[in-house]
Amino acid sequence: MNYYKEIKNELINNEITKRVKDYSKNKSDLTTYYNVGKLLSEAGKHYGESIIEEYSKKLTLELGKGYSKRNLWLMLKFYETQKMQTVSAQLSWSHYCELLAIDSINEINYYIMITEQQNLSVRQLREKIKNKEYKRLDDTTKNKLIINDSPTIVDFIKNPIVIKNILNKEIISEKLLQQLILEDIPSFLQELGNGFSFVKNEYRIKIGNNYNYIDLLLYNIKFNCYVVVELKVTELKKEHIGQIEVYMNYIDRNLREINQDKTIGIIICKKDNKFIMEYCSDHRILAKEYKLM
Repeated sequence: MNYYKEIKNELINNEITKRVKDYSKNKSDLTTYYNVGKLLSEAGKHYGESIIEEYSKKLTLELGKGYSKRNLWLMLKFYETQKMQTVSAQLSWSHYCELLAIDSINEINYYIMITEQQNLSVRQLREKIKNKEYKRLDDTTKNKLIINDSPTIVDFIKNPIVIKNILNKEIISEKLLQQLILEDIPSFLQELGNGFSFVKNEYRIKIGNNYNYIDLLLYNIKFNCYVVVELKVTELKKEHIGQIEVYMNYIDRNLREINQDKTIGIIICKKDNKFIMEYCSDHRILAKEYKLM
């Protein structure tokens, strides 16, 4: 087989398709680059890795810019990472170029999934990769993704939770930490995962003759439950567990409807204490660290 001729024809046909059928540009790009990657893989087995550089020079000379050694390498890797699964038409070639710099196929698949679910732009995807979102998931969640197991509400809560420090201030109080979260509540909710919505900050509840205030009250639409969030700028302490448990029970008794699931609690703290969490009998309570960016 004349691999170079086949590759050249694929690329020429793609250019023609993009000019004539504007609506199918993305599909044509992905199909073409996948096929080129496959041909490059087969050519490499016959002629060695140096064939990419050779083809790049010839294609650039005959077809013009856009066929550098790096671009051909990206097409090769695109084929190698996607040959065992269906290529997502919801992602553009620019999305895939961001993903192909990642070594782990499981990490690539995670970012493909959330790009589809959240309709992420290339810039938004790049930011999630930069913030190491996949690496901040726990091992249980990663294993669930590999075996395609059904997720729970807590699976995609990151650790640490990244909070944008747009005020550029040192955190010295829970009030200031709350203020930073409220300045960019959409980003904070995405750090928690899917389906979270904001209800109210400083949510007032009355216990006996005293008023207490829940730092953040959220609701998860997907999992149909309230979420109590308490903010701590210290290491996790045992009294924090008792406090949030009281708040959760209050919401369950006074706010939760019969068709809603039980409230969960998230303590966001400066430093986790796994020894305390080991003896916490209420599995609805989670402790996650925060990190300012």
